[in-house]
Amino acid sequence: MGVYEPGTEAEAGEIVRAAAGRGERLRLAGGGTAAGLGRPAQDSATLSAKALTGVTLYEPAEMVVAARAGTPLAEVEDLLASQGQMLPFEPMDLRGLYGTTGEPTFGAVAAINNAGPRRINAGAARDSLIGVRFVNGRGEAIKSGGRVMKNVTGLDLVKLMAGAHGTLGLLTEVTFKVLPSCERVATLIFPGLDDARGIAALSEALGSPFELTGAAHLPTGIGAPQARTLMRLEGFSDSIDYRTGELRRLLKRYGSAEILDGEAGAALWRSVRDAAPLAEPREAALWRISTAPTHGPALAAAIAAERDARWFFDWGGGLIWLATGSEGDAGAATVRRAVQAQGGHATLVRAPDAVRAAVPVFQPLAEPLMRLTAGIKAAHDPAGLLNPGRMYAGL
Repeated sequence: MGVYEPGTEAEAGEIVRAAAGRGERLRLAGGGTAAGLGRPAQDSATLSAKALTGVTLYEPAEMVVAARAGTPLAEVEDLLASQGQMLPFEPMDLRGLYGTTGEPTFGAVAAINNAGPRRINAGAARDSLIGVRFVNGRGEAIKSGGRVMKNVTGLDLVKLMAGAHGTLGLLTEVTFKVLPSCERVATLIFPGLDDARGIAALSEALGSPFELTGAAHLPTGIGAPQARTLMRLEGFSDSIDYRTGELRRLLKRYGSAEILDGEAGAALWRSVRDAAPLAEPREAALWRISTAPTHGPALAAAIAAERDARWFFDWGGGLIWLATGSEGDAGAATVRRAVQAQGGHATLVRAPDAVRAAVPVFQPLAEPLMRLTAGIKAAHDPAGLLNPGRMYAGL
């Protein structure tokens, strides 16, 4: 299988046009760290953004950064940190889940709409994405958006490309709004709460005026012998002292909370961000389930009533990371039933290729939505060259 690594957007367009002439289907790739995400590729060659590198715009005063899609994410984050800034949405590192090497790329953040625990406060990657350049399935270079947030009429290509998993085009450059870094980060940890009480505590804290930027619950045995309910606060030190004190008083019926600062706290949230407590055993299937936060404990319990499972909660209970056996359908029927009963959607993040080819990886779409999805795919990639079947069979 051939590998194409264009050094410019124009070269990428030429490669796609030539592939169209040959009927050659293309797997789109960046650093290769998330290669196991989605359905197994149905392609005959790889089109990589790896050589499309370099920061193309950084204006700290305007809080905006743009870089070519193959630029290592770490390079952009280091540049931002040197100016006391950061990406708002805390993208996760998938290498631990998939056992991959290489470097996560800036374009992939947009392509998979990658966001971590701070999503409850700052939104997803798409909420900070303000500009894209990409090559569509006709080999045309398309630019959408720019340096500022603005209202959009018609089809918003910027938001459409976020989370499209490369099925509509090869991203060549992305532009994000950024935020100032925080002076201090502190985490309140309430020990020993069961799932229902842990989520209740998080819901109460999130409904308060004290502004959490992380809200997770790790049940007993997930990373520690005792359950932990985590609440992260960021900002100026005096503000954090006041807010942690108020939260302790507000939540005193949930027990006494300790405060974790510094690198120990940062490492704990990196672990939550990267779903590290469920990374092993690597052969286990891993589900990412979104639901209403108060439904999370019942949803997880319904799955556990039918099959062995381990899980933890992020986003105040609205995101469930759940590991289960990969045999059979990797729990797809059980998970989908539980999601249908409680509301939400589920993605099979990790499973053997044979399982991901046989069961829907992403939440199945209702027929009207599938028709709309197929129409958008046809408009941008009429020959179905780019990441065919990556999200839905036949598309």
